[in-house]
Amino acid sequence: MTQPPLATVEVETAANPTRAVIWLHGLGADGHDFEPAVPHLVRPGMPPLRFVFPHAPVRPVTLNGGLPMRAWYDIAALQRRAAQDEAGIRLADAAIRALISRENARGIATQHIVLAGFSQGGALALFTGTRLPEKLAGVVGLSCYNLLAERFSAERHAANQQTPFLLAHGTQDAVVLPGMGEEARAQLVAAGYPVEWHNYPMGHAVCAEELAVIAAFLARVL
Repeated sequence: MTQPPLATVEVETAANPTRAVIWLHGLGADGHDFEPAVPHLVRPGMPPLRFVFPHAPVRPVTLNGGLPMRAWYDIAALQRRAAQDEAGIRLADAAIRALISRENARGIATQHIVLAGFSQGGALALFTGTRLPEKLAGVVGLSCYNLLAERFSAERHAANQQTPFLLAHGTQDAVVLPGMGEEARAQLVAAGYPVEWHNYPMGHAVCAEELAVIAAFLARVL
């Protein structure tokens, strides 16, 4: 099934970017959600960066009574054993791969791209990041979980086995429970991925300390 390319918000830190960060927003937000974070993520001496913030398609979301909103895939319930929208997840994965290919066409190799996301977007970043057959510079998953975890071992690709992963979660998160993030970390660690893990005394959110950690991670991998 062919789908139109995702609309994006883009921020370039200097002319002729040589590195890119593709950042996926959470349920009900849009590509502008993390745009204000860019100044907090860039450190002196970093190469020219292009931040790409795509808008998820608008679709009915079962969890929210079928209300249409921006969502990478449908969610029936945020529970460990809830049924997952596999068709929607795979369509979203294809759309993110298309964004990576677009950066390749604009002169940025996949090995110079970080895939990041928050909540639903973070779950998708982990999904694509572990299955992509090309090496990324890094993967960032914030307040998220593993999608189709039972398929992980069979579907993961060796290309990003040594790629650095940064995971962070709020210890008071009542939306995506901390245990779901810890399960994602445990599955990645058990499979041999290099995972940096942080938790913060907050709910389903991002804090200034977390942004500083992400900035250090980006400076290191890019």
